Amino acid sequence: MGIILAHNHPSGNLQPSTADKDMTKKIKNACEYLDIKLLDHLIIVPEGKYLSFTEEDLM
Repeated sequence: MGIILAHNHPSGNLQPSTADKDMTKKIKNACEYLDIKLLDHLIIVPEGKYLSFTEEDLM
């Protein structure tokens, strides 16, 4: 079983904040504890672009 996180940045800035990175790490640790794989975390902006933590090697 796996999950993908996603949230938006209405500002249009695709760069993950420190809070984004910290929350991803906490959720990933919780998922591992529950035997759930965190597959990715996406940041989506209004223009339809996105940043994938997996593609950017941030996981």
